[in-house]
Amino acid sequence: MAENINDIDKTRTLETKSIKSLLWEYALPAVASQVVTSVYNIVDRVFLGNSSDGNGTLYLAALAITFPLMNIIHAFGSLVGAGASARMSIVLGRKDVRWAEKILGNTMLLTFFFGFLFVTAGYLWMKPILTLFGASEDTIVFACQYMDIVLPGMFLVTMTYNLTGLIRASGYPMKAMWIMIGGAVVNIFLDFLFISMWGLGVVGAAWGTTISMALTALVSVVHFVQPHSFIRFKAHAWVPKLYIFRNILAIGISPFSMNVAAFAVVAVLNMQLSHYGGDNAVAVYGVVNSAAGLILMMFLGVCQGMQPIAGYNYGAGRNDRLKEVYRLTQKVCIALGIFGMAVSMIFPRTIISCFNSEEQILSIGVPALRYLMVFAPLIAYTIVNSQLFQSIDQPWIAIVTSLSRQVIFLIPLSLILPGVVYDITGNGVTGVWISCAVCDVLGASLSTVLLLTHRQVFRNGYIPPVRRPRKEAGPKEQSQA
Repeated sequence: MAENINDIDKTRTLETKSIKSLLWEYALPAVASQVVTSVYNIVDRVFLGNSSDGNGTLYLAALAITFPLMNIIHAFGSLVGAGASARMSIVLGRKDVRWAEKILGNTMLLTFFFGFLFVTAGYLWMKPILTLFGASEDTIVFACQYMDIVLPGMFLVTMTYNLTGLIRASGYPMKAMWIMIGGAVVNIFLDFLFISMWGLGVVGAAWGTTISMALTALVSVVHFVQPHSFIRFKAHAWVPKLYIFRNILAIGISPFSMNVAAFAVVAVLNMQLSHYGGDNAVAVYGVVNSAAGLILMMFLGVCQGMQPIAGYNYGAGRNDRLKEVYRLTQKVCIALGIFGMAVSMIFPRTIISCFNSEEQILSIGVPALRYLMVFAPLIAYTIVNSQLFQSIDQPWIAIVTSLSRQVIFLIPLSLILPGVVYDITGNGVTGVWISCAVCDVLGASLSTVLLLTHRQVFRNGYIPPVRRPRKEAGPKEQSQA
């Protein structure tokens, strides 16, 4: 019992400890976890792009083709995981441990449900889907080989993502970080063994990812079984509760929409790049997406560190602390954006060469990386605003903020500008990269307008609405906690 009280006190420091210390304590592990998530993709591409069998460019193009399918699978993971961790932060801010336990159990039920759906659908329609996303006759074989093995492993990815989010929200940010880092270390070792030593190509990359994620999923489950964890798997938590499903999905719909949008964007960009530049342009997009994604993951990591602090203090009515953590998070993310922009402007050739040093790849990749990262500070600003709305239980505003950059602006621009640029310069691929840069400016502008319309959440005396369940929780249930 004493251990449980100490663990509960750990979450209460979210209301009392200095914001700078808390953001450092929560953001550093979250950034490490997000960077590690990027490492899974980057390591595969580095090993495959430098493969000694001469198929490096085709391997890179094949993995780029799988991006949309991987994004839609990750979208279902974020639908559950992000919503669950945000809700858990809010209810722990209200000191409701029993409700938090119910969120844990119902999160697992949703994870199994969506996992079954996407694995089944992926195997049934894999080849038509990959062809739709721009796979050529040369790349579809490798893409299918990769997905045949990785698809079940993606269920383990979503389970790990969901559970480490809850581990972080319940007061164990460092443990969540070490789980992800451990998985990345295993993945790097297995990629070296399977690809560089044994020459297994995309098959080796797929097995390396799947095995490493199986280990991280197992460790994450064990955390919620151990007696010292004050949020654990209990019998009552496994009973399906519609109100918990609704509350989780209502918040999770924002990151879900963002990932679905990413799925649509990658599919459209792959088709446009394949049309104007062939497999080389598609391969380059896979490379620059991985490189730029490393900085984007840092933004998301800092925001994940902000989320339990913002959610807890929002639930506790500490609007002054909510405002403080939002402002500090913006400063940190914009600084990271400036750093990412500078590195991409100065060293694009060096970055691209890490994946593939062929001159035809470098000639396309250098300007591509510059276009994608020139407005990185604005991307950071937009992401922080979206995560803030998610943390304060404003899912629909978060959705609009998330989708503005990718769907409202990027997809139409990427369908129009390449043709216009091609007619003027004869280089439609450049039009694709310009579309990405323009949408960053437009997305940040809309984000500012939405933030101004909800600035009342930062005012002292603002009382957030309480989304309590209708029947299941009340005096009777609270007395059982």
